[in-house]
Amino acid sequence: MRFFIPTVANEPEDEDDIELFREAIKDARPLKQPPRVQHPTKKPRPVPQQFIRDEYQALADSLSDHYIPAHELESGEELLYLREGHSPDLLRKLRRGHWVIQEQLDLHGMRADEARLYVVQFLAECRKRGARCVRIIHGKGLGSKNREPVLKNKLRSWLMQRDEVLAYCQARDVDGGAGALVVLLKSG
Repeated sequence: MRFFIPTVANEPEDEDDIELFREAIKDARPLKQPPRVQHPTKKPRPVPQQFIRDEYQALADSLSDHYIPAHELESGEELLYLREGHSPDLLRKLRRGHWVIQEQLDLHGMRADEARLYVVQFLAECRKRGARCVRIIHGKGLGSKNREPVLKNKLRSWLMQRDEVLAYCQARDVDGGAGALVVLLKSG
């Protein structure tokens, strides 16, 4: 029986060491391996990928690009909205920065379909966390084809369609000005 004995590079082998090693292990026998026990494994539950995709698509489709209610308030370029049945004081307080902005979403560089999905997910997460006042940055449209704010106009109609949105207004200059909206969500 011959064994391979590793050597360190640049070190000559010493025959006496090799012989001593062989003498020391001549009666050695391999250990018996215990039989392998196969544990029953539970298969993970399948993830319904198509169902998840369908749910996201349904959320995205629930926001139309062409929804404009009669009670929307606009003053020039500034976007304002107050859900029907709420006091104008709510909108006035929102415009003056009465509530602290708790969360924000930045849509810069996104295409409309992608932005719509992000808005839906963002609002759902804010609702779960109990955030009341949020900022959505849509940009001023300086990078768009006609240098017009595409997302700004779409965001206006998307937000009006969401039940959790009570009001929104253009952000104050310190909060993003014409490139962002401050949104007030229902509490609880």
